[in-house]
Amino acid sequence: MKAMQLRAVKTPLQLVDLPVPTPGDRQILIRVSVCAVCRTDLHVINGELANPKLPLVIGHMVVGRVVGQGSGARRFASDERVGVPWLGFVDETCRFCRRGLENLCVEAKFTGYHLDGGYAEDLVADERFCFPLPETFPDLQAAPLLCAGLIGYRALRLAGDAQRLGLYGFGDSAHIIAQVARYQGRRVFAFTSPGDKEKQDFARSLGAEWAGDSLTLPPEPLDAALIFAPVGSLVPAALKALDRGGVVVCAGIHMSDIPSFPYELLWEERQVRSVANLTRRDREEFLALAPRVPVKTEVHAYPLAEANAALDDLAHGRFRGAAVLMVAS
Repeated sequence: MKAMQLRAVKTPLQLVDLPVPTPGDRQILIRVSVCAVCRTDLHVINGELANPKLPLVIGHMVVGRVVGQGSGARRFASDERVGVPWLGFVDETCRFCRRGLENLCVEAKFTGYHLDGGYAEDLVADERFCFPLPETFPDLQAAPLLCAGLIGYRALRLAGDAQRLGLYGFGDSAHIIAQVARYQGRRVFAFTSPGDKEKQDFARSLGAEWAGDSLTLPPEPLDAALIFAPVGSLVPAALKALDRGGVVVCAGIHMSDIPSFPYELLWEERQVRSVANLTRRDREEFLALAPRVPVKTEVHAYPLAEANAALDDLAHGRFRGAAVLMVAS
């Protein structure tokens, strides 16, 4: 099979030929159709996430079809379409799993980080962490739901019942969650890089009632702010925009250092919290909700061999929405 493989951190991916993997116990073999590109992929490549499996096939927003089954794998039929997300394994017995916090499992393994992922023509995955996809979403449009959508949804859940919602960094996650928030009757305020009028217009087209510079105060205080950009300086900026009792949710797996800020920004029971990974419950809830909205994902397709170009375009904000690799020939 063809794959784009990371041989060493801080180096470009290499197009290589690898043996088709063999599914083990409770694993399925998946012929990959598409795989969306995530900012977490950049963090893995850049060495900002420690100790990735090397060499590694990255990618964790995978859509494909079942073409083989290992021992004990009975959940999916041959040729059934499935999605493969970031969370690839938990032990189900640790203190966090027993409390329903499998996203914090001490033995967790993640697709495209500890386990080979979807920048390849085939991959194997634990069937317990794969799932069927709503038929209303074609492969290209379904792929961004599997992390951009799921992590965004978990961040939205942690915002509680916030009505005035700020989205900082209007990329793949925010363009999905803006639609969900509007469906739920929330008010959306979008924050972009200074001068990025195109993304501000994009946000308004998806229902944001205000869009502006990420360091500018919105026209009224926010009840919650979701930060999707990996920029620590946005935390005090978002706190400054919050009403009393509000929450800042940091949705990225990696963020630059948060600068010091005066206590008065946190006072009056404001909160700062993070999102770590996702759970199977998040998946079930979000994929039931997405068709009802209905969520529309804006995608930009690249051939598998152009994965490095897609990653570079993502790093420099050259498109709106999500980048997706077309893997199937």
